[in-house]
Parts: sequence; C-alpha cells; structure tokens
Amino acid sequence: MEEENNTDRDILAKGIKRLAICLGLMFAGPTLLHLALDNSEKPLYIPLLIIAFILCIGAVAFLFLGINTVLDSIFKKKK
Repeated sequence: MEEENNTDRDILAKGIKRLAICLGLMFAGPTLLHLALDNSEKPLYIPLLIIAFILCIGAVAFLFLGINTVLDSIFKKKK
C-alpha cells in the first residue's frame, strides 16, 4: 500500500508568507541597529536600539516558524 505524500498548499503558503516577513525583518533590524549605534549621542538612541533588537529577535523567530511550517506542509501526514 502506497500512501500519497501531497504537499498541503495552504500551509505551504502560510510558511512562505512567514519567510517573506522574516526577510523584511532581516534587513530592517540590522539597518536600524547600525543607525542607532552610529548616533549614540542622539536622544532617540535607546528607543531605536530597543526596536532594532526586537526586530532582530523577530527575524529569528519568524525564520524558525516559517521553516517549521514549510516542513510541516511537506512531511506531516493528514489524519
């Protein structure tokens, strides 16, 4: 008996969206971090630094969630 392993396209699309969000955060986080560290005398140094770190952590989280979702769409069996 062979089972058909079909990719669940809805879950795959959800994973691709998460990876696209991750890509945006991967550019925004380090860019803001660089801007914050270059202007340490400015009054917005601390808030910009906090936002940059949150964006970098968000990029890592969305990367993990996106890859996990894509792999679930490919390898998880439907019940």
